Amino acid sequence: MATRQISLFDTFLMLTLITFWGSSFIVVKIALNEGLTPIAIATFRFLTAGGLFIIALFIEKKRNRNYRLHVEKKDVPTLLILAFTGVTFFFTAQYTGIDMAGPSIAAIFVCLLSPIIITVFSIKIFKEKLNQKQIFGIGTAAVGTFIVTVGGTLSLPINNREFFLGSLILLATPVLWAAYSLLGKKTIEKYNPFLVVAYVTILGGFSLIPFSLAENSFKQIFTMNLNSWLAVIYLSSICSLLGYYIWFSTIKKVGAALTSSFLFAEPFITVLLAVTLPQIGEKLTAPILAGGLLIFTGVYLITKK
Repeated sequence: MATRQISLFDTFLMLTLITFWGSSFIVVKIALNEGLTPIAIATFRFLTAGGLFIIALFIEKKRNRNYRLHVEKKDVPTLLILAFTGVTFFFTAQYTGIDMAGPSIAAIFVCLLSPIIITVFSIKIFKEKLNQKQIFGIGTAAVGTFIVTVGGTLSLPINNREFFLGSLILLATPVLWAAYSLLGKKTIEKYNPFLVVAYVTILGGFSLIPFSLAENSFKQIFTMNLNSWLAVIYLSSICSLLGYYIWFSTIKKVGAALTSSFLFAEPFITVLLAVTLPQIGEKLTAPILAGGLLIFTGVYLITKK
């Protein structure tokens, strides 16, 4: 299989996507500071997003009567696995890890380890190929990602038991995301990407309900303030509805390895927003600037034809 190329438009879409997803770490941190629990944030996000996807599918069906809404019975288990790996377990682990160990550790595991795992398995499973320039670009971006996260807000309280447990929980996130992306790639080759994301989001949201019932987190709906509601709306509409569609659409066009390489820029976006927002109040340092330059140099090498 020849090396895939990415168009200027798809590059723009992916840069927009990582801006959305990079900001989500900050939005989640704000929601946690407002008193919501990790499970509550995940449940409210995906139940809301599921409702939005149902409306979107209904509108699409009204516009195009030939639009296919059903999936074969044999593919239902696959959709359930995607829901568990990409929504239920992934975001429960990520939000719990952010709460216990902090957003910087979460950024390292999701944005640094996930693309590496996805790239390795893409080459093995889907026979995707990267040229030497793209491989060098991935390595450059990986180094930049590590510099940004370490030079930004990273602290390692080794003797902190809560931090240690949070880090162990976060170790599951790159594996879950890699499984979700690679298995999803096969599924979207058979069905429309938006339809797949819609069903995965709906199933994932419903699968979170037992966790929320066990935690009794639904009562938090009555105590949520404006910031909490805005956080849930942003996460569900922008990061889920729009973000997941861009992610799978780009994977279908250019492959999982090339698409996942854009995740390296997420920590840089997160830090920039953390510096800008007074609720977070972080400072921009030389290592962050240097790491950001390496990240975008790497992305340029990966995407340049």
